[in-house]
Amino acid sequence: MSGKIPSREDALALLKEYNSHESLIRHALSVEAVMRLMAAKKGEDPDKWGIIGLIHDLDYEMFPEQHCSRTREILEEREWPEDYVRAVVSHAWGVCSDVKPESVMEKYLYAIDELTGLVTACVLVRPSKSLMDLKVKSVKKKWKTKHFAAGANREVMEKGAVMLGIEIPELIQNVIDGMRTVASDIGLDGEN
Repeated sequence: MSGKIPSREDALALLKEYNSHESLIRHALSVEAVMRLMAAKKGEDPDKWGIIGLIHDLDYEMFPEQHCSRTREILEEREWPEDYVRAVVSHAWGVCSDVKPESVMEKYLYAIDELTGLVTACVLVRPSKSLMDLKVKSVKKKWKTKHFAAGANREVMEKGAVMLGIEIPELIQNVIDGMRTVASDIGLDGEN
């Protein structure tokens, strides 16, 4: 592993340097939270997994047509460790990256990225506007409606679950649980 280990503060500052849209910041915080939860469950480093989740879409706002390739350049210029860079680029495998997720960390990032968007959309149509009362069955019901959160690629989520060897309901519950830890920060606590 080459490069200097970034802090969360460094990663957040970098994210905000390249992203100003609140929805993208909230998505990054959502993915970070789920990655931290999964790292803890797997006995891995929550800081590392969280930082990777936080900056996974670093270039998306400014360079959507060069998504992931610009992130690679930005992180390499800043001398981020190669395993961090690889993990970030692997999250878009088959969409705009040819880097296949291989480690458990990479597979989780790949599987949960799109799912955080679907979960967010499910919360926003609830009367409570809160993650705290969201159930897996509600997400599964919306999952089947193809026009609902149409941008959330169900095929990617399914491939990710298969890579991880887990069922979709378990993956959904993990995402809900992780996102609940930052519900107020991402505006999904029913208070905003």
